[in-house]
Amino acid sequence: MCFLFNWYDQSTCGGSLTHAQEAVDHGGMGHADVVVTHAEASLQHAQAAKNDMNNPHLDAAITELGEAITHGKAGHADVATGHAKSAVVHLKEIHGKTPSSGYY
Repeated sequence: MCFLFNWYDQSTCGGSLTHAQEAVDHGGMGHADVVVTHAEASLQHAQAAKNDMNNPHLDAAITELGEAITHGKAGHADVATGHAKSAVVHLKEIHGKTPSSGYY
């Protein structure tokens, strides 16, 4: 089960953040199909975390991951990557891992 303070940790929920970052990395290489694969995995973990917490950044990440999947399936790697990047930002925001905090 996921805990509110560390739901994104791979040891507890399989790594929504890790998969979202992988989607971004592969999207930058033009791999739309791999963006979809990782965005879907990230989305599954984020939706599972939704059972344990209510957070607007989690909601936004879920929305962005859905958009990344839609655009990736259409072969739009660049657009899908933009949505995956937004998801990463929101996932990091949940625990204060932002550019200004030094953990970004």
